[in-house]
Amino acid sequence: MQGSRYFFPQIGRLLSFVIYLVLLSVTFATSVKASSQLTPMQQRADVLSEQALARNSVVIETASIDDLFALYELLDYHPLNWHHNNLAVPRITFSSLSPSWVDDTRRLPVSVKKSLFYKLMMPLILMSNEAILQERMLVESAALTDPKLLELAVKYQIIANNKVQFNEELRARLLTRVDIIPPSLALAQAAEESGWATSRFTLEGHAYFGQWDFSGNGMIPKQQRSELGNYGLARFTSPLASVRGYMLNLNTVGAYQEFRALRQQLRETGQAITGLDLVDTLTEYSERGEAYTLSIRGLISYNDLQYFDRAYLADMPVAFSIAQVGR
Repeated sequence: MQGSRYFFPQIGRLLSFVIYLVLLSVTFATSVKASSQLTPMQQRADVLSEQALARNSVVIETASIDDLFALYELLDYHPLNWHHNNLAVPRITFSSLSPSWVDDTRRLPVSVKKSLFYKLMMPLILMSNEAILQERMLVESAALTDPKLLELAVKYQIIANNKVQFNEELRARLLTRVDIIPPSLALAQAAEESGWATSRFTLEGHAYFGQWDFSGNGMIPKQQRSELGNYGLARFTSPLASVRGYMLNLNTVGAYQEFRALRQQLRETGQAITGLDLVDTLTEYSERGEAYTLSIRGLISYNDLQYFDRAYLADMPVAFSIAQVGR
C-alpha cells in the first residue's frame, strides 16, 4: 500500500479514512505504549532504525480543519495533555496552507488555534531533528576517510570544499554544529515569526522563521529598508524545508556560536537540551535583541512549551502526507 492516496469528497469524505485508521489503531496504540517506556537512548535508536523509517505513506490531497481534528482524535494526538506523559507524535507532514487558512483559524478559540499550530509543526520539527541525529551518529562513528564526513563538513560550513584532509579536530568542531534544536524553541520562534502561521510570507513562501534572503529572490517586505541592501524573506519549497533551513541556520551562522557552545556544554554534562536554557543566546536572531529573546522566553513559559522538549516520534506503521491544509 506504498503511496496510497485518499480523496475526501464533500459527502462522507472521512468514511474510508476512518475505517483505515481504525484498523491501524491497535497497532499504533501498542507502539505508543512501548515507545513511552523506552529510555532516551533506546528511543533514539528506535527512531533511527531502518524499520522505523520504512513506512507506508498515506497521501491526503486536502484536509479541512475538521478533517485534521478527526485525524488527530483517531491518533490520540493531543499536545495539551503531554504533561500527562503522552509524548508520542505521529508522522504527519503537510505541503501547504490553503488561501482560506487565515479566515478558518480566525474563527477558532485562541487555545484551539495554538494547539492546532503545535500539532502541525511538531512532526516537522521532530523529523528535522531526527535527520540531524542521523548525521550526528555518522559524524561520531565514521572513519576519517569516509567521504560523507567531508560532505557534512561542507554542509555545516566547517570547511569550504571536500578537498580538505579530514581529522579528529574537524570531527570535534563538526559535532558542535550537528545537533538538535529544542522543539520548544523552534515552536516559539515559528509562532513569533509566522504570526501563528498567518503571515503573508508564511502563506506565500512557507517562511515560518523569518529568515532573510539577500540573493534577490526573497519575498519583499512592504516597507523595505534600503540601507540593508536588496533583501527579502527567504522562500522555501515546503514547511518542512523551512524548518530544516531554520535549523541549519542556527547550526552554521557565526552569530549563533554562543548558542552552539552552550548546547555542547549541556550535552557534555549530560543535561537536557532545552529551549529555556538556550533562548538567551539568540539576541542576534532579531534586531530587537534582548527584547526578542524575552518575548520567545515568554512564549515558551506562558504556553508550557517546555513539555515539547521531551516529545518523540511515535513508532507507528504509517506516515501521513497532507498536500493542502484548509478548505
